[in-house]
Amino acid sequence: MASPWSYEGKRVLVSGGGGAGMGAAVVRDLLELGAEVHVFDLKDPPEGAASFQTVDLREPDAIDDAVAKVGGRIDALFNCAGLPGPPFSGTDVMLVNFVAARHLTGVVTSGPMPEGGAVVTISSAAGYGWENVQAQVADLLATPDYASARKWCEDNTERVGEGYVLSKQAINWWTCNAALDLAPRNIRVNSTGPGPTATPMMPSFEEYVGKDFMQRFPKPLGGRYATPEEQAHAIVFLNSDAAAQVTGVNLYVDAGFAAMMVTGRVDWSSI
Repeated sequence: MASPWSYEGKRVLVSGGGGAGMGAAVVRDLLELGAEVHVFDLKDPPEGAASFQTVDLREPDAIDDAVAKVGGRIDALFNCAGLPGPPFSGTDVMLVNFVAARHLTGVVTSGPMPEGGAVVTISSAAGYGWENVQAQVADLLATPDYASARKWCEDNTERVGEGYVLSKQAINWWTCNAALDLAPRNIRVNSTGPGPTATPMMPSFEEYVGKDFMQRFPKPLGGRYATPEEQAHAIVFLNSDAAAQVTGVNLYVDAGFAAMMVTGRVDWSSI
């Protein structure tokens, strides 16, 4: 009997699988589990990827062309690319974090992905409370394509702000809807909500909100930043056969921060 954790015989695509962050850790996990891994990024992926393409996720035509070049079926899609907010514009953050992930998912699930496929997108613990902001993102989610979503972002700069939080809230809402839309084809769609993690983006977060704030941010389980590898394991699990009945879920991988929020046990005066 094949292990439900195995990716043997599976062809997967990791958008944002280069560099040294969560996406690269996902690539390493997938290679160890036997997958044929194809990578989109602006930085080189770990050694062993079957193919690598430099893709600007702010350009939908570039995404479409890159998927066509991969060719063949794609059993699992990992949307791991992301921008941290400043110094990038709010619009660029929205495009890379949410709009591109939605577009790429649409391209893959409408063609190369067979029944039984799976999609996971990295969101963030910063998107906590997304269930309460449907009105803020409903018209964005209703946009039919990349161009109209870009225009929405450009026309709503005050709502977009720095882009990071809204992009993550939009991911979580879209994940639920996409999971239901694709369920008849037996394609699963999930997201993860990482807490503070020691990736190359952390200095940007520390510069924007303050290093002291990030270091004091609640981390009940051990009081430390997560590693990219710890985040990757959860991401890879969600697209594996071991999670065959899991869809429409935002899995918090945040050392207990969401639990503190739900129970009202966060002491914000100490942060």
